Amino acid sequence: MSAELEHIWSRVQSELSAAVDESTYRIWLEPLRVRKFEDGVLSLEASPQACGWIRDRFGRVLQACAAAVLGADAIVDVNECAPDGRAGASHDADTRSTRVRDRSSAPRRQQQPPPRDPHALSTTPVELVSNPKLTFDQFVIGDSNRLAHAAALTVAEMPGQAYNPLFICGPPGVGKTHLLRSIAGLLVSHDPSLRVRYATGESFTADFLRALNDGLMEDFKAHFRQLDVLLVDDVQFLERKTRTEEEFFHTFNELYDSGSQIVLSSDRPPRDLQALEDRLRERFESGLVADVRPPDLSTRLTILRKRVQHDRIELADPRTLNMIAERITLNVRAIEGALIRVVAFGSLTGRPLTPELAQEVLDSLYPDMKPAPRSISEIQAAACEVFGISPEELLSSTRSARIAWPRQMAMYLARELTGESLPAIGRLFGGRDHTTVLHAWKRTQARIASDPESRKAVQSLRSRLDKPRS
Repeated sequence: MSAELEHIWSRVQSELSAAVDESTYRIWLEPLRVRKFEDGVLSLEASPQACGWIRDRFGRVLQACAAAVLGADAIVDVNECAPDGRAGASHDADTRSTRVRDRSSAPRRQQQPPPRDPHALSTTPVELVSNPKLTFDQFVIGDSNRLAHAAALTVAEMPGQAYNPLFICGPPGVGKTHLLRSIAGLLVSHDPSLRVRYATGESFTADFLRALNDGLMEDFKAHFRQLDVLLVDDVQFLERKTRTEEEFFHTFNELYDSGSQIVLSSDRPPRDLQALEDRLRERFESGLVADVRPPDLSTRLTILRKRVQHDRIELADPRTLNMIAERITLNVRAIEGALIRVVAFGSLTGRPLTPELAQEVLDSLYPDMKPAPRSISEIQAAACEVFGISPEELLSSTRSARIAWPRQMAMYLARELTGESLPAIGRLFGGRDHTTVLHAWKRTQARIASDPESRKAVQSLRSRLDKPRS
């Protein structure tokens, strides 16, 4: 590559990284390679699996970023990289990435006939359970779910080629089902011929027991093993069900060995599913485990705004959403449920949707969720008490683990439980910069996601702060 071409591509890459979110750039656009720039045409190459998707999904952003660097007349041409490293021939616009059924890495079995009695099994193909609210477009991305969202989108666009299995975990109501349904919906919309099935752990168990009792095991196996993609929600339901675990183990193996995509969700990470057989838990851990946590305040507000826009709800005062977001912190389901109740009460009484109305409704429906604002000094005092350190140590410059972790946790909770800005929090933590507070917040979130002991420590401190003042 010439120095001039390298310089051009570096500038285009900078434009691309600023135009899309980090995960999208890393997964799709960063792997692109520049081949040449001749006669106003910037030629790029991508893997055969991703080329069609990149042209269809990112064609406009590639064109815009190239134009910003090379001028409005510049043209971007994305081609497949041939096996020998040469750029492949340009494809038609209808070209798509390699689907599960086209993979050469694992032979496919012959299509089996459908079950003799289609009503004998309770799980259904995805197209029968579609929900316009459970799509990627309607999913609100925040720091609490960014990895899970990026992984789910990658799986939906390149099934069986990126993360297999994909295991999404988190407490109830934080968006796991939304992501599974979004994956299924995008797969079917892009390729209706794909055999995609969504089930819950409970429905899989019910179908298995029914098939076992009615002598329909061959139908059951055809129902679950002749698939391109299987999505199973609440897989923790399989715990302590020995025969169902055995059947799911064989189903998992057959799908995995044939190259089919498997997506699972649970309220706990695989390592915490202690009642499952080791061999099944190990398979769940063999792919990517992505957690989803309860949304922070800004994400809760975005969820509410998106729901208001989607449902065309008229607000008399936009601060109504702030009232709901500050009061309801448990999960997405509770947040949307609170909005529905406020809207319904306003409709039934003929009152406009105001913060006062929201407070009245939430006080009656969620009396135990009345906000108990805490000051930064109270958070600091609680952290010192829990960890046995002095206020001077907490605010000091020492970076020993004994002090650094309580300090990071306290800064995290200061951002979560108070309305103070990052600079204000930093000033009250020994005059630190706002970037230090942001780093502490991100670091604590990461520890909560990956370490059960850290998660318990934060929950314990938060519970102490939630108690009424004496």
